[in-house]
Amino acid sequence: MTHFLSILDLTRGDVEEIFAAAARLKTQQKRGEPHHLLQGRTLAMIFEKPSLRTRVSFEVGMFQLGGHTIHLAPETVQLGVRESVSDVARNLGRWVDGIMARVFHQATVEALARASGVPVINGLSDREHPCQALADVFTLSEHGFDPKKTRLAFVGDGNNVCHSLVLLAGLLGMTIVVSSPNGFEPDLDVVQRARALGASVELVHVPVEAVRGADAIYTDVWTSMGQEAEREKRVRAFQGYQVNRALVAHAKPGARVMHCLPAHRGEEITDDVLDGPQSLALAQAENRLHVQKAVLVRLLGRHV
Repeated sequence: MTHFLSILDLTRGDVEEIFAAAARLKTQQKRGEPHHLLQGRTLAMIFEKPSLRTRVSFEVGMFQLGGHTIHLAPETVQLGVRESVSDVARNLGRWVDGIMARVFHQATVEALARASGVPVINGLSDREHPCQALADVFTLSEHGFDPKKTRLAFVGDGNNVCHSLVLLAGLLGMTIVVSSPNGFEPDLDVVQRARALGASVELVHVPVEAVRGADAIYTDVWTSMGQEAEREKRVRAFQGYQVNRALVAHAKPGARVMHCLPAHRGEEITDDVLDGPQSLALAQAENRLHVQKAVLVRLLGRHV
């Protein structure tokens, strides 16, 4: 594991080690125990998109590990405009120990990795959101769910988060059912790769069919950043895909509800569900910090 651009960069063993390290680092942080495993290390953070959770969790994570971050805003770098992606990568690789990039295109993080000479982490792209998926399944594990025995229903757009969850299900043997309108399903090649890894991946169009018997229900925004011009079309297409009390009632009693945030309240999910006792949304957000710290230590430092 020299970069973390995709869930496909991991093995099942990698995931297990990252989860174990995340649990230890979380315990140390809660106890107030110093764990400066990246003392003197620097992470450059490239942003083409706005961010709350990604920026704060990586910045705080590096601080808690004894390292330092450099925030590079869109107007600062202008990847591919002010200078080429490869030139940016080659320069950064001479100064920093790692790069985290939150970008529009998967090809951008791949180009950074080819040229940088230092580890690159995908903080989000149009193809995947691997750090989010790791935090999600870690959160399920924390709440007593064995991935091999878990049925996860994803209701909504077959987007980057969905892709990473589907691939992670393949690594861990988890069952995942995705319910999307026609034309908004996850990419077929992602589904095929996940099935080849051992995932049970089902694609359905009726949300009730997806959530029936589910241990957890996951949703995300219908219109992601960069898709604003499609908003009206997407809102029409996703009518009937809202995660609300009526839909949750078809899942297992006490089924958990997940959302990677930010949420468009009243669209893909209702307030009473997102803020209700079955919601894991804030636990997922918190665990971005701990899982990403484990990834950072694995790539930039020594194992924990």
